[in-house]
Amino acid sequence: MNNYSLQNISEKVLGKKRITVEEGLWLYDNLDIASLGKLAHSVNMGINGAKVYFNRNIHIEPTNICVNHCLFCSYRRRKGAEGSWEYSIDEMLAMAQNAIEQEPGLTEFHIVGGVHPDRGLEFYIDLISALHKAHPQIHIKAFTAEEIVQMCKLDAVPLETGIKALRNAGLMSMPGGGAEIFDPGIRRKICPDKISADEWLNVHETAHKLGIPTNATMLYGHYDTMKHRLAHLERLRELQDRTGMFNAFIPLKFKAANNKMSHLGEVSIIEDLKTFMLTRIFLDNIPHLKAYWPMLGIDQTLLLLHFGVDDIDGTIADTTKIYSMAGGKKQPAMSSHELINFIKQNQRTPVERDSIYNTVKIYS
Repeated sequence: MNNYSLQNISEKVLGKKRITVEEGLWLYDNLDIASLGKLAHSVNMGINGAKVYFNRNIHIEPTNICVNHCLFCSYRRRKGAEGSWEYSIDEMLAMAQNAIEQEPGLTEFHIVGGVHPDRGLEFYIDLISALHKAHPQIHIKAFTAEEIVQMCKLDAVPLETGIKALRNAGLMSMPGGGAEIFDPGIRRKICPDKISADEWLNVHETAHKLGIPTNATMLYGHYDTMKHRLAHLERLRELQDRTGMFNAFIPLKFKAANNKMSHLGEVSIIEDLKTFMLTRIFLDNIPHLKAYWPMLGIDQTLLLLHFGVDDIDGTIADTTKIYSMAGGKKQPAMSSHELINFIKQNQRTPVERDSIYNTVKIYS
């Protein structure tokens, strides 16, 4: 029999003491939105104050051709199928140049896409090298753990060797995609071809040991429960204890349009809010919690600024199709001016950052 109460868990959280999965579940089951939100907000203010971060970035998606068959994916196409693409390096260099012309203060190339059946490590080293040579001042954040395992496999290169080669070519950090949900039963059900949770964590730990910071994600709102989500967060928390190299965590909502899990529908905004709030309360050692506005829409993203979120991603330059193909609000693009104004309207301080959270400019 436990003796949990809002008072004793709140005292623990506000005293910067770690809560357990069981305590997190108690909060989920027993607290209303206002109480949970107040606690999450207090945690975030203790870490980040009134600052809300954004950056000027472009998403480059080399291909949507993919060897995997994830049931939640609306993005994947077979090679040669209608709607598929596989950009050449020259085409991606042109995208990058166009984005820089549109947003002169651009600081990040975010590169992620399908797990291509034929493009190995050499292709992606050439891509990173070409981008870095053309634009050495711009940070390259690229490739999910899933993509890196596949490219190393195709070229028969050990994982650590492959990551080192990417780093030496100009890779500076990694996004957190492909984590989905760590529970093995659900993982087998929704993404049977993907690397395991242990493999995903190993790729990120290897990157961290090589000096490459990364982000982390979680796909929620399908067959998962809050217990699965908290268990997922616990494994990330354990890895962060060892390396300290996760910059940010991004909960990603399952979007139900145009995929093989559409029959599940989507969880409510209440579930979204509770997931973000509990994440901020539970994940005490990853400093930044990001609401990815192309997935949630700008209105819900701004609402979350009052409930634990301190980052809203970036300008994105109308270049990502992953969520628009799954029923996102619109093809995403947002000017830095718009983002700054939205943040200010929510009584927060906009902070333009680089990819690893160094401050570029504070818009007080």
